[in-house]
Amino acid sequence: MTQHQPQQISDPKPLLAGSLQQIYAARIARGDLREDPAQLALMPLLQQVRDGLETAPVKPGGLRGLFSRQKPEPVRGLYIWGGVGRGKSMLMDLFYDTVEVPKRRVHFHAFMQEVHAAIHQARQDGVADALQPLAAEIAGSLRLLCFDEMVITDITDAMMVGRLFELLFAAGVTVVTTSNRLPDDLYLNGLNRKLFLPFIALLNQRLEVFHLQSPHDYRQNLLTGGDVYFSPATPECHARMNRLWSDLAGGEAEPLVIKVNSRDVTLSQYRNGVARASFWDLCSRMLGPADYLAIADAVEVLFLDDIPLLGRSNFNEAKRFVTLIDALYEARVRLVATAAAQPEMLYVEGEGTFEFERTASRLREMQGADWGRDQSAASGDTGG
Repeated sequence: MTQHQPQQISDPKPLLAGSLQQIYAARIARGDLREDPAQLALMPLLQQVRDGLETAPVKPGGLRGLFSRQKPEPVRGLYIWGGVGRGKSMLMDLFYDTVEVPKRRVHFHAFMQEVHAAIHQARQDGVADALQPLAAEIAGSLRLLCFDEMVITDITDAMMVGRLFELLFAAGVTVVTTSNRLPDDLYLNGLNRKLFLPFIALLNQRLEVFHLQSPHDYRQNLLTGGDVYFSPATPECHARMNRLWSDLAGGEAEPLVIKVNSRDVTLSQYRNGVARASFWDLCSRMLGPADYLAIADAVEVLFLDDIPLLGRSNFNEAKRFVTLIDALYEARVRLVATAAAQPEMLYVEGEGTFEFERTASRLREMQGADWGRDQSAASGDTGG
């Protein structure tokens, strides 16, 4: 791995034995999962990718001399999209844990941050075309890239991702990804989107697109099993929120860095579409509508710790909080929070109390059992 290359270390967990269908059936028998026809329909496609990777022959050559090593015959990948809580990440993890090839699983945002850092370093080293050596390094160490939640929100990402993936596909790298959106809806209404359309065509050509249309929202079931707005913020409330976080995140979280207009917005904890930050992380910093819209676009559930009483003493923070809630509300993001008081009692004195009534009403509505992205559109598939 060169100095400018993103880390390419596979998870050392032992492989799961048996076919994907057998492993899935065993988990149902143990009571870990419940049988879902939509998930069962995906199993043969995942198994097909696994079989192809493990049996694909190696052929000589490379892309225009870029890759000197022999490369494998390309194996068609998979693009899994659908609504919130349908099991996309769980199924990709099940697949990933059974594949015996050099591999990596990474959140798409995190991968793109690594790509930006690698390109910056390569340019500092005087490399004119930084994407070619970067693609060569990745393809030299990996056969399989699994992305969680492919989404494009930044024009810089949109401009570079198409060529990078073209190089990776040409070098024999197989991609399996989940997403909130159909490929044709990626970077929808984005700046200069017409320049992004060839990448959409590439995805449709190189990946099998599967719509996971499960009738069950398993994540929503967890959220409706208890409160999502904990007040006052007592130790007991924090403990309940921590338990819910553990259930939803389902593992060790990592920071999520979102690039907004060439700036980085960081959420301190993120896993499987669930993010966590404190009120002060998001509302005491100089963030604006574009930042909050990007956050709302990137996450399915936001855990927000320690919303304080609002008023004259923290007027600027209160204004940002209103903007944050508006962004989450419009994007139908699920909010889980600890707060000093119930929504109607958060802002009771000072300029802005009248305007805050709408925010309090939205906070109440967002606590509803049926709140979420899947209820926001007739298709039911704008969420993740």
